[in-house]
Amino acid sequence: MITRLIIAASVALFLTPAAAVLAGEHPEHPQGGTQDLQHRQSTSEQPQRAAEKEVSKADISAGIKKHIDRETRKSRDKKFHTQHEGKDLALTLVKVHDDRLSSLGGGKYFACVDMKATDGTTYDIDFFMAGQPGNMKVTETSVHKVNGKPLYNWKEQGGVWKKVSA
Repeated sequence: MITRLIIAASVALFLTPAAAVLAGEHPEHPQGGTQDLQHRQSTSEQPQRAAEKEVSKADISAGIKKHIDRETRKSRDKKFHTQHEGKDLALTLVKVHDDRLSSLGGGKYFACVDMKATDGTTYDIDFFMAGQPGNMKVTETSVHKVNGKPLYNWKEQGGVWKKVSA
């Protein structure tokens, strides 16, 4: 019995420094391997397919660019439109943050882009997408930052990314 307690204490002490190394500041965007609360799926709802094609960051980047291009071409003023605080924003794509693109699992993906309004205001827009390469659909769009000032941040809680107040 004492031997078991000593072994358990040794294992706990051995793993404690690893927890400190893994702890850190919360990133400002969700990262791969975890899922956003609003996009969490149970395996009973959508079973994982073994033959499901692995999606690369290049596929995610192409998917978001295709979405923005399609929406821009459909609008009369050739701008990408999204709602923020009850206002319609007419935006032009500046940059896709390729370093922020993530596969969230379960056929869900995250993309972040910078867009500029006609008045010069820069908006950081977060997109969630679902689907396979060549056929990705945007499921959620939100304004994350205005002129670099975050409106919310991302925090991981129990393997699920949640929006928290900035």
